[in-house]
Amino acid sequence: MFCRSWGDCWMSKLVFLEDVCDILDSQRVPVTSKNRNKGIYPYYGANGVQDYVDDYIFDDELVLLAEDGGNFGSTEKPIAYRTSGKCWVNNHAHVLKAKECIDVDYLCYSLMFYNVSSIVNGATRQKLNQSMMRKMIIPLPEMNEQHIIVSKLDKVTNAIKLCNTILEKLDLLVKSQFVEMFGDPIDNPNGWNVKPLKELSSLITNGNTPKGGSENYIDNGVTFLRSQNIWRNKIDLSDVVYIDEITHRKMQKSSVRYKDILITKTGRVNTENSSLGRAALFLGKDGTANINGHVYLVRLNNSVVPEYVVTILTGEAYRKYIRKVCVGGIDKRQINLDQVEDFPIILPPIEQQNQFADFVKTIDKSKLAVKKTLEKAETLKKTLMQEYFG
Repeated sequence: MFCRSWGDCWMSKLVFLEDVCDILDSQRVPVTSKNRNKGIYPYYGANGVQDYVDDYIFDDELVLLAEDGGNFGSTEKPIAYRTSGKCWVNNHAHVLKAKECIDVDYLCYSLMFYNVSSIVNGATRQKLNQSMMRKMIIPLPEMNEQHIIVSKLDKVTNAIKLCNTILEKLDLLVKSQFVEMFGDPIDNPNGWNVKPLKELSSLITNGNTPKGGSENYIDNGVTFLRSQNIWRNKIDLSDVVYIDEITHRKMQKSSVRYKDILITKTGRVNTENSSLGRAALFLGKDGTANINGHVYLVRLNNSVVPEYVVTILTGEAYRKYIRKVCVGGIDKRQINLDQVEDFPIILPPIEQQNQFADFVKTIDKSKLAVKKTLEKAETLKKTLMQEYFG
């Protein structure tokens, strides 16, 4: 974990955050569902870009620091973001403009994984209020040293971005191959037979959140997957928690098996990375994971191929379909169990499904090589961040 241990810090000059930047929080304007329209300008919140809107309130080189709802305590996900040019920022992120004494990129890196655990307040939704934020301490070397640090971190950051771009393109290749072989899974231009997901499954269920919630989490044990761990065709364990064997056995029905499909239950419909209806294939060992109440588990029978079905569920056509059938309020929505059971799945011959699965496996081999490079780059970045910022 990145933390502040200033006694051992190699930089001698330490400054308060308010001394090196202007605080522009008073200029923020929250965007509501009434005035939010799709556009080209990034709309920022605590966790980075939330959406794109048709107006802006800032047009500058800025650093945005999570005020609440951020990834506080995470060593994987940043709480500070760099933005350049026109954008809109809601009231969940502090807005900082660097003064002449500090490089804006250096400022962002210095705050990116700042350990704010001792200065945030709030039990359920932690908040970094402005008075505490102003007194955050960062190291401030000479400007030429700042530039050297930024240059080194930029190189490894760009390598990470390149790896992620390659992975995204490989995912697009899989989706393109799917459309070429089977067509749109909702419009079904090839006239394939269609069956509801429940007829292709031996089990469809959702998990539970044990009584006491986070009080049940332990340092090591059975992996307990929540909605933030389930992405589109990816299970992210950077913020994973664990439960003990006793709790796991009490929730045996939702014990996850190899190649089960996991689908998120709730999310906001107006955000770019909405958690609503994300799906991923579990590739771990049987019985080594369980799910909470915001995740559905789908265990397919032998009539369909898991890689084929999860590609359907993670495609853009199905994303639109889920947004159409989900229920709930103006913004936050939910997929009910009966809706998951009724998900329409086109059924080309099993031979073609297997052919597609073989193609996916070939792509996965390429992705594995890229992921290894990505892991090395991310490890190097962590090492450098620890060296420069403690």
